[in-house]
Amino acid sequence: MKILVCISSVPDTTSKINFTADRSAFDKNGIQWVINPFDEFGLTKAIQLQASQGATVTVLNVGDATTEPVIRKALAIGANDAVRVNTDPKDSYQTAKEIVAVAQNGNYDLIICGKESSDYNGGSVPGMVAQLMNLPFVNAAVGLEINGSEATAVREIEGGKETISIKLPAVIAGQKGLVEEKDLIIPNMRGIMSARTKPLQVTEPTSSEVRVQPVSFESVPPRAAVKMVSPDNLDELVRLLHEEAKVI
Repeated sequence: MKILVCISSVPDTTSKINFTADRSAFDKNGIQWVINPFDEFGLTKAIQLQASQGATVTVLNVGDATTEPVIRKALAIGANDAVRVNTDPKDSYQTAKEIVAVAQNGNYDLIICGKESSDYNGGSVPGMVAQLMNLPFVNAAVGLEINGSEATAVREIEGGKETISIKLPAVIAGQKGLVEEKDLIIPNMRGIMSARTKPLQVTEPTSSEVRVQPVSFESVPPRAAVKMVSPDNLDELVRLLHEEAKVI
């Protein structure tokens, strides 16, 4: 069984987000980069299948050379090898097209993505990949079991969960719950050392087509100063909630 896990490099959630002076681009200076958390759940699930079913796990990143530390971390977690498409993707469609180009050449049984990246939160890449490859697709998966050529996936729906059986090959978009948080793998020294010798193939992009062009970025407005109200002054509290906060 061959599994392809798509990973993206995103800013650590504690990073301070800034934009360039003309607000046309994200300012990458001083940012700590990590594996997209949704992708990490998918990668951990793939490593579990590697152990239980003898699967081989390939990680794929569409990004420039600055993403290689994140790729090496994925290899340290347990992936067998990695592919990096050497481009700085500008939109979801371009990313999906490059994933498809790699996936079609690799004859993978299962493609696992995070349901979205934690930076842009577009949530469109996994569905685009499935559509372009004409494969079954399960989004927002919180459970996955493989039995031969079939997969049973559990996904969240409004008000509950749905269990779906699909034929492989297929595309799964995972999220928190696909594995337990306690099962997320922290690379040990042996894994870090072995990652240095695992194959990392760099390929050139197959297309430069971009369909979305950002116009400008805008920072979230700073929080207003906190107003303290005496617990004995309920009339003032009600007035502030009604006239300023406008929540009542």
